[in-house]
Amino acid sequence: MKVAKITESEFRKMVLTSSNKLNKNAEFINSLNVFPVPDGDTGTNMSLSLASGYKYVSESTSTKVGDLGVALAKGLLMGARGNSGVILSQIFRGFSKSMAKKENLTAQDLADAITSGVETAYKAVMKPTEGTILTVARKAAEAARNTVKNTDDCVEVMEATYEAAKQALATTPELLPVLKEVGVVDSGGQGLTFVYEGFYEALSGNITDDEHVPNVEEMDEMVNAEHHKSVQSQLHTEDIKYGYCTEIMVKLGAGRLVDQEFEYDKFRNHLAEIGDSLLVIADDEVVKVHVHTEHPGKVLSYGQEFGSLIKVKVDNMRLQHETILEKDEDNKDDIEAKKLADARKNAGDYGILTVVSGKGLKDLFISLGATDILDGGQTMNPSTQDFVDIISASSAKKFIIFPNNKNIFLAAKQATELVDIPVKVVQSRSVLEGLSGIFAFNPDMDLEDNVTDMEENISSVKSGQVTIAVRDTTLNGKEIKKDDYMGIVDGDITVTASDSKTAAISMVESMLDDDSEVVTIIYGEDGNEAEAKEIEQAILDIDDDLEVEIHEGDQPVYPYLISVE
Repeated sequence: MKVAKITESEFRKMVLTSSNKLNKNAEFINSLNVFPVPDGDTGTNMSLSLASGYKYVSESTSTKVGDLGVALAKGLLMGARGNSGVILSQIFRGFSKSMAKKENLTAQDLADAITSGVETAYKAVMKPTEGTILTVARKAAEAARNTVKNTDDCVEVMEATYEAAKQALATTPELLPVLKEVGVVDSGGQGLTFVYEGFYEALSGNITDDEHVPNVEEMDEMVNAEHHKSVQSQLHTEDIKYGYCTEIMVKLGAGRLVDQEFEYDKFRNHLAEIGDSLLVIADDEVVKVHVHTEHPGKVLSYGQEFGSLIKVKVDNMRLQHETILEKDEDNKDDIEAKKLADARKNAGDYGILTVVSGKGLKDLFISLGATDILDGGQTMNPSTQDFVDIISASSAKKFIIFPNNKNIFLAAKQATELVDIPVKVVQSRSVLEGLSGIFAFNPDMDLEDNVTDMEENISSVKSGQVTIAVRDTTLNGKEIKKDDYMGIVDGDITVTASDSKTAAISMVESMLDDDSEVVTIIYGEDGNEAEAKEIEQAILDIDDDLEVEIHEGDQPVYPYLISVE
Protein backbone atom coordinates (compact mmCIF):
# COMPACT_ATOMS: atom_id res chain seq x y z
CA MET A 1 0.00 0.00 0.00
CA LYS A 2 1.50 3.30 -1.13
CA VAL A 3 0.61 6.66 0.43
CA ALA A 4 1.86 9.62 -1.60
CA LYS A 5 0.24 12.18 0.68
CA ILE A 6 -0.94 12.03 4.29
CA THR A 7 -4.38 13.60 4.56
CA GLU A 8 -6.09 14.83 7.70
CA SER A 9 -8.03 11.58 8.10
CA GLU A 10 -4.83 9.54 7.86
CA PHE A 11 -3.05 11.83 10.30
CA ARG A 12 -5.88 11.47 12.82
CA LYS A 13 -5.61 7.70 12.48
CA MET A 14 -1.82 7.86 13.02
CA VAL A 15 -2.21 9.77 16.27
CA LEU A 16 -5.05 7.57 17.51
CA THR A 17 -3.18 4.35 16.73
CA SER A 18 -0.05 5.54 18.51
CA SER A 19 -2.03 6.75 21.50
CA ASN A 20 -3.74 3.36 21.79
CA LYS A 21 -0.44 1.54 21.42
CA LEU A 22 1.21 3.60 24.17
CA ASN A 23 -1.78 3.06 26.45
CA LYS A 24 -1.77 -0.67 25.85
CA ASN A 25 1.97 -0.97 26.53
CA ALA A 26 2.31 1.58 29.32
CA GLU A 27 2.89 -1.00 32.04
CA PHE A 28 5.58 -2.74 30.01
CA ILE A 29 7.38 0.59 29.52
CA ASN A 30 7.05 1.23 33.27
CA SER A 31 8.72 -2.11 33.97
CA LEU A 32 11.89 -0.88 32.21
CA ASN A 33 12.58 1.56 35.03
CA VAL A 34 16.27 1.28 35.95
CA PHE A 35 15.86 1.62 39.71
CA PRO A 36 13.95 -1.32 41.24
CA VAL A 37 11.66 1.06 43.14
CA PRO A 38 7.87 1.28 42.85
CA ASP A 39 7.93 4.51 40.87
CA GLY A 40 8.56 3.45 37.27
CA ASP A 41 6.06 5.65 35.50
CA THR A 42 7.60 6.52 32.12
CA GLY A 43 4.96 4.56 30.24
CA THR A 44 2.14 6.09 32.24
CA ASN A 45 3.52 9.59 31.70
CA MET A 46 4.03 9.16 27.95
CA SER A 47 0.64 7.52 27.52
CA LEU A 48 -1.22 10.28 29.35
CA SER A 49 0.75 12.95 27.50
CA LEU A 50 -0.06 11.54 24.06
CA ALA A 51 -3.68 10.94 25.09
CA SER A 52 -3.92 14.67 25.78
CA GLY A 53 -2.45 15.32 22.33
CA TYR A 54 -5.00 13.06 20.67
CA LYS A 55 -7.82 14.77 22.58
CA TYR A 56 -6.84 18.10 21.07
CA VAL A 57 -6.60 16.53 17.60
CA SER A 58 -10.00 14.87 17.93
CA GLU A 59 -11.59 18.17 18.99
CA SER A 60 -10.18 20.05 16.00
CA THR A 61 -12.54 20.44 13.03
CA SER A 62 -9.81 21.46 10.59
CA THR A 63 -9.24 19.49 7.40
CA LYS A 64 -5.60 20.61 7.18
CA VAL A 65 -2.88 18.32 8.44
CA GLY A 66 -0.84 21.34 9.53
CA ASP A 67 -3.61 22.51 11.86
CA LEU A 68 -3.91 19.04 13.34
CA GLY A 69 -0.15 19.00 13.96
CA VAL A 70 -0.49 22.26 15.87
CA ALA A 71 -3.37 20.79 17.88
CA LEU A 72 -1.30 17.68 18.66
CA ALA A 73 1.62 19.78 19.86
CA LYS A 74 -0.64 21.95 22.00
CA GLY A 75 -2.33 18.96 23.59
CA LEU A 76 1.02 17.32 24.32
CA LEU A 77 2.38 20.55 25.72
CA MET A 78 -0.49 20.99 28.17
CA GLY A 79 -0.73 17.32 29.07
CA ALA A 80 3.00 16.63 29.36
CA ARG A 81 3.87 14.62 32.49
CA GLY A 82 7.34 13.73 33.67
CA ASN A 83 10.54 14.32 31.73
CA SER A 84 9.62 11.67 29.16
CA GLY A 85 6.28 13.32 28.47
CA VAL A 86 7.87 16.75 28.16
CA ILE A 87 10.53 15.48 25.73
CA LEU A 88 7.80 13.78 23.70
CA SER A 89 5.93 17.09 23.62
CA GLN A 90 9.06 18.85 22.39
CA ILE A 91 9.55 16.29 19.62
CA PHE A 92 6.07 16.99 18.35
CA ARG A 93 6.45 20.72 18.90
CA GLY A 94 9.22 20.66 16.31
CA PHE A 95 7.23 18.19 14.21
CA SER A 96 4.25 20.57 14.12
CA LYS A 97 6.33 23.66 13.33
CA SER A 98 7.69 21.98 10.23
CA MET A 99 4.23 21.06 8.94
CA ALA A 100 2.26 24.03 10.29
CA LYS A 101 1.09 25.40 6.93
CA LYS A 102 0.65 22.11 5.09
CA GLU A 103 -2.71 20.90 3.85
CA ASN A 104 -1.35 17.38 3.34
CA LEU A 105 2.05 15.81 3.99
CA THR A 106 4.32 14.38 1.31
CA ALA A 107 7.04 11.87 2.11
CA GLN A 108 9.55 14.73 2.12
CA ASP A 109 7.33 16.75 4.47
CA LEU A 110 7.10 13.76 6.80
CA ALA A 111 10.87 13.29 6.90
CA ASP A 112 11.37 17.02 7.47
CA ALA A 113 8.85 17.02 10.33
CA ILE A 114 10.49 14.05 12.04
CA THR A 115 13.88 15.76 11.72
CA SER A 116 12.56 19.07 13.04
CA GLY A 117 11.16 17.25 16.05
CA VAL A 118 14.59 15.89 16.94
CA GLU A 119 16.23 19.29 16.62
CA THR A 120 13.66 20.90 18.91
CA ALA A 121 13.93 18.14 21.52
CA TYR A 122 17.73 18.36 21.70
CA LYS A 123 17.53 22.12 22.20
CA ALA A 124 14.99 21.68 25.00
CA VAL A 125 17.27 19.45 27.08
CA MET A 126 20.09 21.34 28.79
CA LYS A 127 22.50 18.39 28.81
CA PRO A 128 21.36 15.82 26.22
CA THR A 129 22.34 12.27 27.16
CA GLU A 130 22.90 9.59 24.55
CA GLY A 131 21.32 6.20 25.20
CA THR A 132 17.95 7.81 25.85
CA ILE A 133 14.82 8.75 23.91
CA LEU A 134 16.90 11.45 22.19
CA THR A 135 19.18 8.84 20.62
CA VAL A 136 16.20 6.87 19.37
CA ALA A 137 14.63 10.01 17.91
CA ARG A 138 17.85 11.10 16.21
CA LYS A 139 18.61 7.73 14.59
CA ALA A 140 15.01 7.41 13.42
CA ALA A 141 15.19 10.87 11.83
CA GLU A 142 18.42 9.97 10.03
CA ALA A 143 16.68 6.95 8.51
CA ALA A 144 13.72 9.09 7.42
CA ARG A 145 16.02 11.57 5.65
CA ASN A 146 18.01 8.84 3.92
CA THR A 147 14.93 6.91 2.81
CA VAL A 148 13.09 9.88 1.31
CA LYS A 149 15.98 10.41 -1.13
CA ASN A 150 14.82 7.31 -2.98
CA THR A 151 11.04 7.26 -2.57
CA ASP A 152 7.94 9.43 -2.47
CA ASP A 153 6.01 6.85 -0.42
CA CYS A 154 5.13 7.97 3.10
CA VAL A 155 4.72 4.34 4.15
CA GLU A 156 8.31 3.51 3.22
CA VAL A 157 9.60 6.57 5.06
CA MET A 158 7.63 5.72 8.19
CA GLU A 159 8.65 2.06 8.06
CA ALA A 160 12.31 3.05 7.85
CA THR A 161 11.80 5.48 10.73
CA TYR A 162 10.21 2.82 12.92
CA GLU A 163 12.80 0.15 12.07
CA ALA A 164 15.64 2.56 12.82
CA ALA A 165 14.00 3.47 16.12
CA LYS A 166 13.91 -0.23 17.05
CA GLN A 167 17.56 -0.67 16.15
CA ALA A 168 18.58 2.46 18.04
CA LEU A 169 16.57 1.32 21.06
CA ALA A 170 18.51 -1.94 21.10
CA THR A 171 21.78 0.01 21.32
CA THR A 172 20.79 2.17 24.29
CA PRO A 173 22.33 -0.22 26.87
CA GLU A 174 25.67 0.13 25.07
CA LEU A 175 25.50 3.92 25.27
CA LEU A 176 24.27 4.24 28.83
CA PRO A 177 26.17 1.92 31.23
CA VAL A 178 23.43 1.85 33.87
CA LEU A 179 21.02 0.36 31.31
CA LYS A 180 23.52 -2.34 30.42
CA GLU A 181 24.14 -3.19 34.05
CA VAL A 182 20.44 -3.61 34.78
CA GLY A 183 19.74 -5.32 31.45
CA VAL A 184 17.03 -3.07 30.03
CA VAL A 185 16.61 -0.67 27.12
CA ASP A 186 15.73 2.97 27.71
CA SER A 187 12.09 3.30 28.73
CA GLY A 188 11.53 6.66 27.02
CA GLY A 189 13.09 5.34 23.84
CA GLN A 190 10.80 2.33 24.02
CA GLY A 191 7.81 4.66 24.30
CA LEU A 192 8.85 6.67 21.24
CA THR A 193 9.39 3.44 19.31
CA PHE A 194 5.79 2.45 20.06
CA VAL A 195 4.66 5.87 18.80
CA TYR A 196 6.49 5.44 15.50
CA GLU A 197 5.21 1.87 15.24
CA GLY A 198 1.66 3.21 15.57
CA PHE A 199 2.32 5.79 12.83
CA TYR A 200 3.63 3.11 10.51
CA GLU A 201 0.79 0.70 11.17
CA ALA A 202 -1.82 3.40 10.57
CA LEU A 203 -0.23 4.42 7.25
CA SER A 204 0.29 0.85 6.03
CA GLY A 205 -3.20 -0.24 7.06
CA ASN A 206 -1.74 -3.08 9.09
CA ILE A 207 -2.85 -2.12 12.59
CA THR A 208 -2.11 -4.82 15.16
CA ASP A 209 -3.56 -5.20 18.63
CA ASP A 210 -0.40 -6.74 20.03
CA GLU A 211 1.06 -5.77 23.34
CA HIS A 212 4.26 -6.87 24.96
CA VAL A 213 3.50 -9.73 27.34
CA PRO A 214 5.85 -9.54 30.35
CA ASN A 215 6.98 -12.58 32.24
CA VAL A 216 5.62 -13.82 35.54
CA GLU A 217 8.33 -12.05 37.55
CA GLU A 218 7.13 -8.65 36.30
CA MET A 219 3.62 -9.25 37.59
CA ASP A 220 4.17 -7.68 41.03
CA GLU A 221 5.28 -4.37 39.50
CA MET A 222 2.18 -4.32 37.33
CA VAL A 223 -0.06 -5.08 40.30
CA ASN A 224 1.45 -2.15 42.18
CA ALA A 225 0.70 0.12 39.24
CA GLU A 226 -2.88 -1.11 38.97
CA HIS A 227 -3.46 -0.45 42.66
CA HIS A 228 -2.00 3.02 42.32
CA LYS A 229 -4.49 3.78 39.56
CA SER A 230 -7.38 2.15 41.33
CA VAL A 231 -8.79 2.12 44.83
CA GLN A 232 -6.71 4.79 46.55
CA SER A 233 -7.84 7.38 44.02
CA GLN A 234 -11.55 6.70 44.55
CA LEU A 235 -13.24 9.67 46.21
CA HIS A 236 -15.83 7.65 48.11
CA THR A 237 -15.85 4.05 49.28
CA GLU A 238 -19.23 3.49 47.62
CA ASP A 239 -17.68 4.45 44.27
CA ILE A 240 -15.61 1.25 44.26
CA LYS A 241 -17.40 -0.88 41.68
CA TYR A 242 -15.49 -4.11 42.32
CA GLY A 243 -14.71 -4.64 45.99
CA TYR A 244 -12.36 -7.61 46.13
CA CYS A 245 -8.77 -7.59 44.96
CA THR A 246 -8.26 -11.20 43.91
CA GLU A 247 -4.97 -12.84 42.99
CA ILE A 248 -4.45 -16.46 42.04
CA MET A 249 -1.61 -18.53 40.62
CA VAL A 250 -2.56 -21.69 38.78
CA LYS A 251 -0.31 -24.64 37.93
CA LEU A 252 -1.69 -25.57 34.54
CA GLY A 253 -2.84 -29.13 33.88
CA ALA A 254 -2.62 -30.24 37.52
CA GLY A 255 -5.57 -30.87 39.83
CA ARG A 256 -8.73 -32.96 40.05
CA LEU A 257 -11.08 -30.33 38.56
CA VAL A 258 -9.21 -29.72 35.29
CA ASP A 259 -11.60 -30.13 32.39
CA GLN A 260 -10.19 -27.91 29.59
CA GLU A 261 -6.92 -26.79 28.04
CA PHE A 262 -5.65 -23.31 28.72
CA GLU A 263 -6.11 -20.71 25.96
CA TYR A 264 -4.83 -17.28 26.94
CA ASP A 265 -7.34 -15.13 25.05
CA LYS A 266 -10.35 -17.20 26.11
CA PHE A 267 -9.18 -17.26 29.73
CA ARG A 268 -8.49 -13.52 29.85
CA ASN A 269 -11.74 -12.56 28.10
CA HIS A 270 -13.81 -14.59 30.55
CA LEU A 271 -12.22 -12.89 33.55
CA ALA A 272 -12.64 -9.47 31.93
CA GLU A 273 -16.39 -10.01 32.09
CA ILE A 274 -16.43 -10.33 35.88
CA GLY A 275 -14.04 -7.58 36.95
CA ASP A 276 -11.55 -4.85 36.05
CA SER A 277 -7.88 -3.96 36.68
CA LEU A 278 -7.22 -7.35 35.09
CA LEU A 279 -3.72 -8.68 34.60
CA VAL A 280 -3.06 -12.18 33.25
CA ILE A 281 0.50 -13.46 32.84
CA ALA A 282 1.14 -16.99 31.61
CA ASP A 283 3.85 -19.35 30.45
CA ASP A 284 3.70 -23.05 29.63
CA GLU A 285 3.33 -24.10 33.26
CA VAL A 286 1.79 -21.29 35.28
CA VAL A 287 -0.81 -18.56 34.89
CA LYS A 288 -0.94 -15.67 37.34
CA VAL A 289 -4.04 -13.48 37.69
CA HIS A 290 -4.80 -10.17 39.36
CA VAL A 291 -8.37 -8.85 39.09
CA HIS A 292 -10.78 -6.62 40.99
CA THR A 293 -14.17 -8.33 41.17
CA GLU A 294 -17.35 -8.72 43.19
CA HIS A 295 -17.12 -12.52 42.90
CA PRO A 296 -13.70 -13.82 44.00
CA GLY A 297 -15.11 -17.32 44.28
CA LYS A 298 -15.87 -17.34 40.57
CA VAL A 299 -12.26 -16.45 39.81
CA LEU A 300 -10.96 -19.27 41.99
CA SER A 301 -13.33 -21.89 40.59
CA TYR A 302 -12.61 -20.79 37.01
CA GLY A 303 -8.88 -21.14 37.62
CA GLN A 304 -9.40 -24.69 38.88
CA GLU A 305 -10.85 -25.65 35.52
CA PHE A 306 -7.33 -25.28 34.12
CA GLY A 307 -5.11 -26.45 36.98
CA SER A 308 -4.43 -26.44 40.70
CA LEU A 309 -4.37 -23.27 42.77
CA ILE A 310 -0.88 -22.75 44.16
CA LYS A 311 -1.49 -19.21 45.46
CA VAL A 312 -4.67 -17.37 46.49
CA LYS A 313 -5.02 -13.87 47.91
CA VAL A 314 -8.28 -11.92 48.37
CA ASP A 315 -8.50 -8.44 49.94
CA ASN A 316 -11.68 -6.47 50.70
CA MET A 317 -10.82 -3.10 49.16
CA ARG A 318 -13.86 -1.33 50.59
CA LEU A 319 -12.71 -2.11 54.11
CA GLN A 320 -9.19 -1.02 53.20
CA HIS A 321 -10.47 2.24 51.79
CA GLU A 322 -12.70 2.94 54.79
CA THR A 323 -9.67 2.45 57.04
CA ILE A 324 -7.73 4.99 55.01
CA LEU A 325 -10.58 7.47 55.23
CA GLU A 326 -10.93 6.93 58.98
CA LYS A 327 -7.30 7.95 59.43
CA ASP A 328 -7.99 11.37 57.93
CA GLU A 329 -8.95 14.21 60.22
CA ASP A 330 -12.53 15.48 60.13
CA ASN A 331 -12.99 18.35 57.68
CA LYS A 332 -9.37 18.04 56.57
CA ASP A 333 -10.10 19.85 53.30
CA ASP A 334 -11.47 22.84 55.19
CA ILE A 335 -8.52 22.81 57.57
CA GLU A 336 -6.01 22.68 54.72
CA ALA A 337 -7.83 25.45 52.85
CA LYS A 338 -7.67 27.69 55.93
CA LYS A 339 -3.96 27.01 56.39
CA LEU A 340 -3.30 27.86 52.73
CA ALA A 341 -5.35 31.06 53.03
CA ASP A 342 -3.25 32.13 56.02
CA ALA A 343 -0.06 31.29 54.14
CA ARG A 344 -1.16 33.45 51.20
CA LYS A 345 -1.69 36.43 53.50
CA ASN A 346 1.83 36.06 54.84
CA ALA A 347 3.41 35.55 51.39
CA GLY A 348 2.60 39.04 50.11
CA ASP A 349 2.83 39.19 46.32
CA TYR A 350 4.24 35.68 46.13
CA GLY A 351 2.70 32.35 45.26
CA ILE A 352 4.73 29.31 46.33
CA LEU A 353 3.66 26.08 44.66
CA THR A 354 5.04 22.78 45.88
CA VAL A 355 4.48 19.27 44.53
CA VAL A 356 4.04 16.86 47.40
CA SER A 357 1.99 13.86 48.55
CA GLY A 358 1.11 13.00 52.14
CA LYS A 359 -0.87 15.06 54.64
CA GLY A 360 2.01 15.51 57.06
CA LEU A 361 4.36 16.73 54.34
CA LYS A 362 1.73 19.12 53.03
CA ASP A 363 1.32 20.58 56.51
CA LEU A 364 5.10 21.02 56.81
CA PHE A 365 5.30 22.91 53.50
CA ILE A 366 2.32 25.11 54.38
CA SER A 367 3.84 25.92 57.77
CA LEU A 368 6.99 27.09 55.97
CA GLY A 369 5.10 29.34 53.55
CA ALA A 370 3.68 27.23 50.69
CA THR A 371 0.57 28.91 49.29
CA ASP A 372 -0.46 26.20 46.84
CA ILE A 373 -0.15 22.41 46.89
CA LEU A 374 -0.11 20.16 43.83
CA ASP A 375 -0.70 16.57 44.88
CA GLY A 376 1.93 14.38 43.27
CA GLY A 377 5.50 13.18 43.23
CA GLN A 378 6.73 9.64 42.69
CA THR A 379 4.30 7.69 40.47
CA MET A 380 2.12 10.82 40.17
CA ASN A 381 3.89 13.35 37.97
CA PRO A 382 1.68 16.40 37.37
CA SER A 383 1.24 17.80 33.87
CA THR A 384 2.23 21.18 32.51
CA GLN A 385 -1.49 22.04 32.50
CA ASP A 386 -1.71 21.30 36.23
CA PHE A 387 0.94 23.93 36.97
CA VAL A 388 -0.61 26.45 34.58
CA ASP A 389 -4.08 26.03 36.11
CA ILE A 390 -2.90 26.75 39.66
CA ILE A 391 -0.77 29.75 38.69
CA SER A 392 -3.48 31.21 36.45
CA ALA A 393 -6.11 30.90 39.18
CA SER A 394 -3.95 32.69 41.74
CA SER A 395 -3.93 36.43 42.49
CA ALA A 396 -0.19 36.28 43.20
CA LYS A 397 2.04 38.56 41.12
CA LYS A 398 4.99 36.15 40.99
CA PHE A 399 5.47 32.45 41.67
CA ILE A 400 8.09 30.02 42.92
CA ILE A 401 7.71 26.31 42.11
CA PHE A 402 9.26 23.46 44.11
CA PRO A 403 8.97 20.31 41.91
CA ASN A 404 10.62 18.10 44.59
CA ASN A 405 11.39 15.48 41.96
CA LYS A 406 13.80 15.73 39.03
CA ASN A 407 11.25 14.00 36.78
CA ILE A 408 8.95 17.01 37.23
CA PHE A 409 11.51 19.73 36.37
CA LEU A 410 10.72 19.95 32.66
CA ALA A 411 6.93 20.10 33.06
CA ALA A 412 7.31 22.86 35.66
CA LYS A 413 9.78 24.76 33.48
CA GLN A 414 7.48 24.43 30.49
CA ALA A 415 4.64 25.94 32.52
CA THR A 416 6.69 29.08 33.24
CA GLU A 417 6.55 29.92 29.55
CA LEU A 418 2.77 29.66 29.37
CA VAL A 419 1.71 32.11 32.09
CA ASP A 420 1.69 35.90 32.24
CA ILE A 421 3.54 36.47 35.51
CA PRO A 422 7.19 35.85 36.48
CA VAL A 423 7.71 32.26 37.65
CA LYS A 424 10.91 30.57 38.79
CA VAL A 425 11.52 26.86 39.32
CA VAL A 426 13.73 25.88 42.26
CA GLN A 427 15.66 22.72 41.35
CA SER A 428 14.53 20.64 44.33
CA ARG A 429 15.06 16.95 43.57
CA SER A 430 13.24 15.68 46.66
CA VAL A 431 10.76 16.90 49.26
CA LEU A 432 13.66 17.13 51.70
CA GLU A 433 15.45 19.56 49.42
CA GLY A 434 12.15 21.39 48.91
CA LEU A 435 11.69 21.78 52.68
CA SER A 436 15.21 23.10 53.05
CA GLY A 437 14.72 25.49 50.15
CA ILE A 438 11.38 26.93 51.24
CA PHE A 439 12.82 27.54 54.71
CA ALA A 440 14.82 30.40 53.15
CA PHE A 441 11.75 32.19 51.76
CA ASN A 442 11.54 35.90 52.53
CA PRO A 443 8.42 37.72 51.23
CA ASP A 444 10.31 41.05 51.30
CA MET A 445 13.04 39.89 48.91
CA ASP A 446 12.79 39.94 45.11
CA LEU A 447 12.23 36.78 43.08
CA GLU A 448 15.82 36.25 41.91
CA ASP A 449 17.33 36.72 45.38
CA ASN A 450 14.79 34.39 46.97
CA VAL A 451 15.59 31.62 44.49
CA THR A 452 19.34 32.16 44.97
CA ASP A 453 19.02 31.78 48.75
CA MET A 454 16.72 28.77 48.39
CA GLU A 455 19.10 26.91 46.08
CA GLU A 456 22.02 27.77 48.36
CA ASN A 457 20.12 26.14 51.22
CA ILE A 458 19.44 23.07 49.09
CA SER A 459 23.12 22.68 48.22
CA SER A 460 23.94 22.01 51.89
CA VAL A 461 21.43 19.17 52.26
CA LYS A 462 22.06 15.46 51.83
CA SER A 463 18.78 13.77 50.94
CA GLY A 464 18.09 10.12 51.73
CA GLN A 465 15.12 7.88 50.97
CA VAL A 466 14.28 4.38 52.16
CA THR A 467 12.08 2.24 49.94
CA ILE A 468 11.56 -1.39 48.97
CA ALA A 469 12.97 -3.14 45.90
CA VAL A 470 10.31 -4.47 43.55
CA ARG A 471 12.63 -6.84 41.67
CA ASP A 472 16.07 -8.48 41.72
CA THR A 473 18.73 -6.45 39.95
CA THR A 474 22.39 -5.44 39.94
CA LEU A 475 23.12 -1.73 39.96
CA ASN A 476 26.51 -0.01 40.32
CA GLY A 477 27.93 -3.41 41.19
CA LYS A 478 25.47 -3.85 44.06
CA GLU A 479 23.31 -6.98 44.23
CA ILE A 480 19.73 -6.03 45.11
CA LYS A 481 17.08 -8.61 45.93
CA LYS A 482 13.34 -8.21 45.58
CA ASP A 483 11.76 -7.02 48.86
CA ASP A 484 15.08 -5.70 50.17
CA TYR A 485 14.94 -2.21 51.66
CA MET A 486 17.22 0.26 49.93
CA GLY A 487 18.77 3.49 51.15
CA ILE A 488 19.00 5.98 48.27
CA VAL A 489 21.19 9.05 48.84
CA ASP A 490 20.95 11.88 46.32
CA GLY A 491 19.79 9.44 43.68
CA ASP A 492 22.30 6.62 44.33
CA ILE A 493 21.48 3.34 46.08
CA THR A 494 24.04 3.21 48.88
CA VAL A 495 22.78 0.46 51.19
CA THR A 496 20.39 -2.49 51.24
CA ALA A 497 18.96 -4.40 54.19
CA SER A 498 16.21 -6.86 55.01
CA ASP A 499 14.25 -4.31 57.08
CA SER A 500 13.55 -0.60 56.80
CA LYS A 501 15.08 0.37 60.17
CA THR A 502 18.45 -1.20 59.41
CA ALA A 503 18.46 0.35 55.95
CA ALA A 504 17.67 3.78 57.40
CA ILE A 505 20.40 3.61 60.06
CA SER A 506 23.04 2.38 57.60
CA MET A 507 22.02 5.04 55.11
CA VAL A 508 22.32 7.86 57.65
CA GLU A 509 25.72 6.54 58.76
CA SER A 510 26.92 6.83 55.16
CA MET A 511 25.57 10.41 54.97
CA LEU A 512 27.24 11.77 58.11
CA ASP A 513 30.49 13.71 58.08
CA ASP A 514 32.35 16.11 60.38
CA ASP A 515 30.13 19.03 59.33
CA SER A 516 26.82 17.28 60.01
CA GLU A 517 24.64 18.99 62.60
CA VAL A 518 20.95 18.21 62.03
CA VAL A 519 19.22 14.99 60.96
CA THR A 520 15.54 15.14 60.01
CA ILE A 521 13.47 11.93 59.87
CA ILE A 522 10.08 11.97 58.13
CA TYR A 523 8.13 8.74 58.41
CA GLY A 524 5.56 7.78 55.79
CA GLU A 525 2.57 5.49 55.41
CA ASP A 526 4.76 2.38 55.74
CA GLY A 527 6.89 3.76 58.58
CA ASN A 528 5.88 4.61 62.14
CA GLU A 529 6.84 6.93 64.98
CA ALA A 530 8.07 4.18 67.29
CA GLU A 531 10.54 2.87 64.73
CA ALA A 532 11.55 6.44 63.83
CA LYS A 533 12.51 6.97 67.48
CA GLU A 534 14.61 3.78 67.39
CA ILE A 535 16.37 5.17 64.32
CA GLU A 536 16.89 8.44 66.19
CA GLN A 537 18.52 6.65 69.12
CA ALA A 538 20.80 4.70 66.79
CA ILE A 539 21.89 7.97 65.15
CA LEU A 540 22.60 9.55 68.54
CA ASP A 541 24.63 6.45 69.47
CA ILE A 542 26.81 7.24 66.47
CA ASP A 543 27.16 10.93 67.38
CA ASP A 544 25.34 12.35 70.41
CA ASP A 545 26.14 15.91 69.34
CA LEU A 546 23.69 15.65 66.46
CA GLU A 547 20.24 17.23 66.64
CA VAL A 548 17.53 14.84 65.41
CA GLU A 549 14.02 15.91 64.42
CA ILE A 550 11.10 13.56 63.68
CA HIS A 551 8.01 14.47 61.64
CA GLU A 552 5.01 12.51 60.39
CA GLY A 553 4.87 12.85 56.59
CA ASP A 554 2.26 10.25 55.56
CA GLN A 555 4.07 9.97 52.20
CA PRO A 556 3.53 6.89 50.02
CA VAL A 557 6.32 4.75 48.50
CA TYR A 558 9.01 5.80 51.02
CA PRO A 559 8.71 4.59 54.65
CA TYR A 560 11.42 7.08 55.63
CA LEU A 561 12.78 10.31 54.18
CA ILE A 562 15.90 11.45 55.99
CA SER A 563 18.02 14.57 55.47
CA VAL A 564 21.39 15.49 56.91
CA GLU A 565 22.48 19.12 57.14
